[in-house]
Amino acid sequence: MKVHEYQAKSLLERYGVPVPRGRVTEDAEKAATIAGEIGGPVAVKAQIHAGGRGKGGGIKLVGTPEEAREAAKAIIGMQLVTHQTGPEGQRVKRVLVEEQLSVERELYLGIVIDNSIGLPLVMASADGGVEIEEVAAKTPERIHRSPVDPTIGFQPFQGRELAMQVGLGGEMMRPAASLIAGLYRSFEECDCSLAEINPLVLTSDGRLLAADAKLNFDDNALYRHKNLAEMRDVDEEDPLEVQAQESGIGNFVKLTGNIGCVVNGAGLAMATMDAIKLAGGEPANFLDIGTVNDPERVVASFRIISEDPAVRAILINIFGGMARVDIIAQGIIQAHKQIDVRIPVVARLVGTNVEEGERLLGESGVDLIRATDLGEAAAKAVAAAK
Repeated sequence: MKVHEYQAKSLLERYGVPVPRGRVTEDAEKAATIAGEIGGPVAVKAQIHAGGRGKGGGIKLVGTPEEAREAAKAIIGMQLVTHQTGPEGQRVKRVLVEEQLSVERELYLGIVIDNSIGLPLVMASADGGVEIEEVAAKTPERIHRSPVDPTIGFQPFQGRELAMQVGLGGEMMRPAASLIAGLYRSFEECDCSLAEINPLVLTSDGRLLAADAKLNFDDNALYRHKNLAEMRDVDEEDPLEVQAQESGIGNFVKLTGNIGCVVNGAGLAMATMDAIKLAGGEPANFLDIGTVNDPERVVASFRIISEDPAVRAILINIFGGMARVDIIAQGIIQAHKQIDVRIPVVARLVGTNVEEGERLLGESGVDLIRATDLGEAAAKAVAAAK
């Protein structure tokens, strides 16, 4: 789960991470009031779950409350397009009004789970800002890494070492190490999958502040963080993914292709997408219906995929183990009765109770393109989509 910048900053502040003075609002008049309370030049920043807001016109630097009002009017309600939103953009509902910073240096600080070592990894770089991805690609040695053993936790020496590596020695070492430790505490205690401050800025008056912040939380841990779950903004999420979650299909990710996938098992779903790519096609989604023997799960999958206007064919790939093929077949039949399925459907069904499943499909009269193995199914789905 992602949250907005203002929510991430509010949370980090509780862990001792310094942030600029500011507040969020959905009203242009209140933006002027906040600017007046800050008492100086401010930044008016669109709040959406995407980077690149400045380049898209979603961040404006102004000098007076009146200018803050006009900037908020221009930003609130706009369809902001960035490299992370796609061409359709994202509608802005609120802005963060905060003090402008006189920046002396921009740095980067982030924490992720490094799956190669199975540990949280704290990263810092003296090259912060919007081009950090380019830094990582071209000069990876400029990103300093410090893995953390959860059994002993983040150690003070790690914070001091990272501070020195990015040039925050001397008087700045203590506040820098404290800030890094605070970010790690938030990452650990809130079950984050990502905690990022970019840029971390050193101001001309000697303050170290999180000028921007990003926190992503592990969905599987939200049951023990009700306060974090309440921060969710479904308007920032893909409508089909939200619908899938509400239908009990937790493993659905919208992609950009035109072949919808209905598969049981995450590994098989990934293999199915690979097979589609190898056959020259593009998957429209990742969808794992799981091992629940429930026809309605299949119906819900068809309904969600059918609502994607980009989908030109559906590939059903079921390898029945605990999931019974006859139950899946019942779901396919019900889906065709309840939904106006106007695109080709390719089905590869093997496993438990496959004979009964074949009998049900044969007697139903449902029009399916049949395949016996995954390669054949993928090739037929790609051909059908064309």
